[in-house]
Amino acid sequence: MNDQINPQHREGKVAEAIEEQTAKLPSDIFLWAAIASMGASLTLKILGRKHTALFVGQWAAPFLLLGTYNKIVKLEGHDAADHK
Repeated sequence: MNDQINPQHREGKVAEAIEEQTAKLPSDIFLWAAIASMGASLTLKILGRKHTALFVGQWAAPFLLLGTYNKIVKLEGHDAADHK
């Protein structure tokens, strides 16, 4: 599988900067943010704020995607080869 890796490939400066900052965040912060958005959505729904509840409830999926990105960056980011 290592023969499929392009040794000339380098991340751009922007990607490296984003990965460096993202890797500082604990992965579970995104899980808790998703759970909080679902809880806030439920509360808004109970209070009769249907459209706001739907809007806030839709935040859960992006938070979970950001958490997945965060985990991948920590495991396979631009600096992973430096640490192996």
